[in-house]
Amino acid sequence: MPPRRRRAKKQNRAEETDANGAVAEPVGAVPVQESPSPSDRDSTPPASSSSSSGKKKSGKKHRSGTSSSDPADAPSKDKSSREKKTEKKLSQSRRVTFFLGALIGIALAWYFAANQQLVSLEALGDLNLDSLPKFMEDMRDMLPIGMLKEASDIQKKEQSKAKSESFAVGKAMYEEGYRAMHPVVMVPGVISTGLESWSVKDTKECGCETYFRRRLWGSWSMLRSMLLDKNCWLKHITLDPHTGLDPEGYKIRAADGLDAADFFITGYWIWNKILENLAALAYDPNTMYSAAYDWRLSYMDLERRDGYFSKLKMLVEDNKRRLGQKTVFLGHSMGSQVFFYFLKWAEATGEHYGNGGPNWVNDHIDSFVDIAGTMLGTPKAIVALLSGEMKDTVQLNALAVYGLEKFFSRAERAYMLRTFPGVASMLPKGGDAIWGDLLSAPDDFGHQNISFGNFIQFRDTMSTLSSKNLTVAESIDYLFTQAPGWFQNRVLENYSHGLARTRKELEANNQDHTKWANPLEAALPYAPDMKIYCFYGVGKETERAYVYQEEKDKDLVKLNVTIAGGGGYDPVIMGEGDGTVSLITHAMCHKWREEGSKFNPGGSRVRIVEMLHEPERFDPRGGEKSADHVDILGRAELNEMILRIAAGKGEEIEDRFVSRLRDIAKGIDLGPN
Repeated sequence: MPPRRRRAKKQNRAEETDANGAVAEPVGAVPVQESPSPSDRDSTPPASSSSSSGKKKSGKKHRSGTSSSDPADAPSKDKSSREKKTEKKLSQSRRVTFFLGALIGIALAWYFAANQQLVSLEALGDLNLDSLPKFMEDMRDMLPIGMLKEASDIQKKEQSKAKSESFAVGKAMYEEGYRAMHPVVMVPGVISTGLESWSVKDTKECGCETYFRRRLWGSWSMLRSMLLDKNCWLKHITLDPHTGLDPEGYKIRAADGLDAADFFITGYWIWNKILENLAALAYDPNTMYSAAYDWRLSYMDLERRDGYFSKLKMLVEDNKRRLGQKTVFLGHSMGSQVFFYFLKWAEATGEHYGNGGPNWVNDHIDSFVDIAGTMLGTPKAIVALLSGEMKDTVQLNALAVYGLEKFFSRAERAYMLRTFPGVASMLPKGGDAIWGDLLSAPDDFGHQNISFGNFIQFRDTMSTLSSKNLTVAESIDYLFTQAPGWFQNRVLENYSHGLARTRKELEANNQDHTKWANPLEAALPYAPDMKIYCFYGVGKETERAYVYQEEKDKDLVKLNVTIAGGGGYDPVIMGEGDGTVSLITHAMCHKWREEGSKFNPGGSRVRIVEMLHEPERFDPRGGEKSADHVDILGRAELNEMILRIAAGKGEEIEDRFVSRLRDIAKGIDLGPN
């Protein structure tokens, strides 16, 4: 099908200013110029809030009784009619008074929200869905009810079928004789793991004790903090731009255990469907684990600061010693990249490396299940880091997007994401060979007027900033010119986005950790007994290229370029994928599958199952046939395949190709094998 453009979105300039019209400048905002200074500037961004009011629904009461035609009843009927008219007038008057009071209350709430003096966070407690109605009742005179109602509506939609299909796949397979065999480790995707505060000493800007052990990412506390204490939330969640670690005085760590990524917030499941079905095969916390991590950090800093990979290696070794079985790993989205990095780390020799030797992976890992992985990156990462475009840009659920877009300007979002080296790991890899040049791209459609290779297309030329269209590879270099120097340094000291065309290059990269997040520059370990399964969704429109504009008032927007608005055509050009990750990123699985592939030196068996997106009309999460990037984790077919692999029956899974990617991958030249 031909590429489609998304309808242009209005850019809300109001998000860039505070209530008095002052420009909102993010903490450490980048000076707007072609060669920005690497230094960051401190400023205090204003609080944002919004409210909405709904119309009160009314209905007619049903009345039953007997009728009478006796004339003697007429006076009483007239009297009754007059009384009802009077009651109706009073009711209407009360309704007007109610709405007037509500509007005044909202206005007052908005005013106080702007000054961030509504109520202490401690007084609110932990908000959950069970307490939400009472919370809203108690706080209606103090908080913007419309904002809470919108968030609650999102939650109710996500909950609609949460309980109806619990354990169904697992119970059915248990009846068929499947049982737990291999220990299972789940590696969540970017932004899926909850983050909580461990700061115990107040700073001059924030009362940190208030946040102790509160989830500032992945809970209702996140939205509450964004509303009531925006500056402190940013102080906690943003990393130091120069070190890539916690800022002085703040300490955020990943939540631990299976509940770290089972739900993003109450009612919005992520891994919970898979946990339930594994439990139905008799899995428990001694045989299945969530390898949650601080997704903000660079991969090497996960090890240096948290010992993440060392702990993971010890867990796998303990599984084999205690249970006598190799481990099955499930990686979703960025989690697949993190696990691939772990494979290289485990066998590498040196300080901060695993030192496991050349046979460690083959001896300890049974299977690697890549679920909607971002192996070759995703184009959306570029626009998120370039101009803070968050809507459908990074793998987020509706409520997370709601909070970030509700309370933060694009410049603030861009700055925050740039301090997260983990997000930069998803920048596209392989350059023109994978993503195309200005003339053509491997995944172009036959009758396409402009190639996907024109990744960023500028509407008009105002200066050298908008003088020509850019390929994906050129867009990454362009991003470096628009970000502070510390961002480029942080990215290049941790990641690489190129292509190794010879076996010699690949072998040389086995000891270079900057290559380990890129499977085009680092081959799979020699592990002939390890099985690889690539499960991903197809058939859902996914962002592939963009139309940008140079901003006229750069001081107002605090960015040089943004996605174009208006103009009568759509600035987001759609291709194929799962709604978040472009189809072409899964070409790596097809390259691993090639006979004698230099990227798969041990000849690990690779199975590929493409799943067509067939959402149920009335299910907000798409139902059991959804192939959406996140909702695929609840797909019945995916859960069934995972259980077969965990039970040692992965050989029952057969390849299935739905898209044109197999043919596309054959035409991609990555050098001789």
